[in-house]
Amino acid sequence: MNLQSGTYYWPTTFPDAPSYPALEEDLSCDVLVIGGGSSGAQCAYYLAETNLDVAVIEKSTIGSGSTCTNTALLQYSGEKMFTDLIHTFGIDYIERHLQLLKEAINEIEKASKSVSIDCEFNRRDTLYSASCAEDVESLKKEYEFLKQHNCELTFLTKEDIEAKYPFSRDAAIYSYNDAEINPFRFTHALLEHAASKGVHIYEHTEMNGHHFDEERGKMIISTKNGKSIQARYIIFAAGYEGIEMKKEKKASFVSTYTVTTNPVDNFSPWYNRTLIWETARPYLFMRTTRDNRIIIGGLDDNTTYHEDRDSKLIHKKKKLIEEFNKMFPSIQVQPEYYLAAFYGGTLDGIPIIGKYREFPNSYFLFAFGDNGTVYSQLLSKIIVKEIVEGESPDIALYLQERPLHNKS
Repeated sequence: MNLQSGTYYWPTTFPDAPSYPALEEDLSCDVLVIGGGSSGAQCAYYLAETNLDVAVIEKSTIGSGSTCTNTALLQYSGEKMFTDLIHTFGIDYIERHLQLLKEAINEIEKASKSVSIDCEFNRRDTLYSASCAEDVESLKKEYEFLKQHNCELTFLTKEDIEAKYPFSRDAAIYSYNDAEINPFRFTHALLEHAASKGVHIYEHTEMNGHHFDEERGKMIISTKNGKSIQARYIIFAAGYEGIEMKKEKKASFVSTYTVTTNPVDNFSPWYNRTLIWETARPYLFMRTTRDNRIIIGGLDDNTTYHEDRDSKLIHKKKKLIEEFNKMFPSIQVQPEYYLAAFYGGTLDGIPIIGKYREFPNSYFLFAFGDNGTVYSQLLSKIIVKEIVEGESPDIALYLQERPLHNKS
């Protein structure tokens, strides 16, 4: 799968990132994690705290896939409003989902403070604005639901927004204590931490086959360089490339675009350097970085052909800068990095833990959606809990066949 193209900002923030050897001998372990991106690292982080023998394999280098394009806005709210998700899944289901999302952001903060590499984690507030007058009513309902469930937030009127920002919107939810992170450094930090606790990590080690040995009760993974890995459990944490191993009917893909600007001297027009996004679909989103750059993303396109996606990159780059300039005319920016990438979501707005008959003792971590880093933390913890303890009460919420509220 041709995941992305363009120029990548995040790897430039960590030019001396750790490297790991390729697997050069057959291996046996309790748990094998396939994928050395953010999801795989988050799994390794939890597994490192167990007594299990754990290995991670990555076909290229750590963090070189979608982690490089992850804009890493850490929020509990997502593309589908919770008030809409309730119609599909029911109130109890979504109340628990919201609670787990908030816990996952706290878990990311905890993890970022327990490792030796600075992950550039910062708490940030979020401005989620109505893109048009017709969206104000649904935004109010969403605000009321979140307020009832102990979320710290404020509803802003048009006048409130204009008092804080150089642009105007009809209304917005202003949420406190969301966050941002450097996903490339976070991934490396978690894996370095896991390695220090005995997790085996291998780069340039690509899986090219699998089968289940019923006599041993183990999955056998073969690699492109002719090695064999036996494992009691497999976690497929290969991001969007996991779909190439197991098609998932609830997954859907579009193309998305991102610009990272030059460093900016003055952020005074940008109230609290908030995370910014909107109700429009496709939406525009913005955040700042530790070294005072601005990441502007969105303008998603429905194409799933990488040639078509890439042909639109220059136009989308220009458009993203134009949209930013409309909102912040006094902040002068130039695009220094820009990219096009596939972006995966789910049809029902809930991430997926895939457990499939043809992959015994295996889990597919499909943390698809706009909150991918948060979803990965949530799903990783659930999967590891089930492996270690034999069960996890929350896993049913995220299995590919979830208990729908209106299912007969």
